[in-house]
Amino acid sequence: MKIDPDCRYRSSHEYARKDGGEIVVGISDHAQEALGDIVFVELAEAGKTVAQGDAIGVVESVKAASDIYAPVSGKVTAVNPALQGDPSLVNKDCYGSGWLLRIAPSAAGEWAGLMDAGAYEKEIGKE
Repeated sequence: MKIDPDCRYRSSHEYARKDGGEIVVGISDHAQEALGDIVFVELAEAGKTVAQGDAIGVVESVKAASDIYAPVSGKVTAVNPALQGDPSLVNKDCYGSGWLLRIAPSAAGEWAGLMDAGAYEKEIGKE
């Protein structure tokens, strides 16, 4: 299992990675492993304003469906178009080509409240 040290995490297993002035959002390697083969992804549309903790999508696998929650508040600026044709990208490369969406953050302090890689590793060790 990989934990990207450049990301921050929510206890619900979403990651957030700074990229310029935006935040790239996806699900962690731990989450995609737990879900199994991902067959469908439905996400909030670009332009939608979200608050931290809002449901911003659903990832469905052969085992279960799981809500995706916004790690930060802001405006969705992009949704990964590659996932429509190949949702399994989340399984293959969750921190790379399997990213879910991008958010332009509106509350700078929320980033600091997310878990760093070390804290997330301890969190998933409790499960």
